[in-house]
Amino acid sequence: MFGRNDVGADKLLSEFLSQGITILMATPYLDEAERCSRVALLHEGRLLALDTPAALRAIEAISRAEPDICVGAGTVLSISDLHSAASAGAAFAISPGSTPALLAAGPLATIPYLPAVATASEVMNGLAAGYRCFKFFPAGAAGGIPMLKSFAGPFPDARFCPTGGITQDTVRSYLELPNVLCAGGSWLSPADALAARDWVRIEALASKAAASRGAARGG
Repeated sequence: MFGRNDVGADKLLSEFLSQGITILMATPYLDEAERCSRVALLHEGRLLALDTPAALRAIEAISRAEPDICVGAGTVLSISDLHSAASAGAAFAISPGSTPALLAAGPLATIPYLPAVATASEVMNGLAAGYRCFKFFPAGAAGGIPMLKSFAGPFPDARFCPTGGITQDTVRSYLELPNVLCAGGSWLSPADALAARDWVRIEALASKAAASRGAARGG
């Protein structure tokens, strides 16, 4: 378990998120999740956040079949969700916001927990609770790159994973910010491409995203 004053959780979460690109996927089909995990691995994404009623089954299957994939659980809304994600084999858990109960439970969980913030007050609350890594959501609606630049001054130790409204055209600009560990988005696995089982298109999107990450970070 990670204690509140233990830097292990933040260090481990930072290592996970520093992969650069997070594939956010909402699909009810287990086979789609497994296929997307292989695409992520092929293009060095290695980080997959599942947000769907079938997520727990998909997390369990992917963590067994693709041990090199760092698969997490998205849309964790309660302590029960957090425990279920850990039991299914998730490497980390993410919320679209935060609650006092989750902020208190996260440091005691068996996996790293990433609360979300959209305002300076929420960042302050998270820092006071012992967190240093945050999801920034919804990034586009909450101020995007200018807001993240504004956070850098008063919160030099905070690191962010922006999602929400990010596209292939804007992801590189996010990744170039020094306080951004990774950027995520569902553009890598569009609903229509998943429905059509268009793996060629999804693989092409993953390849472009990997190129953006490399360009932003000198890789």
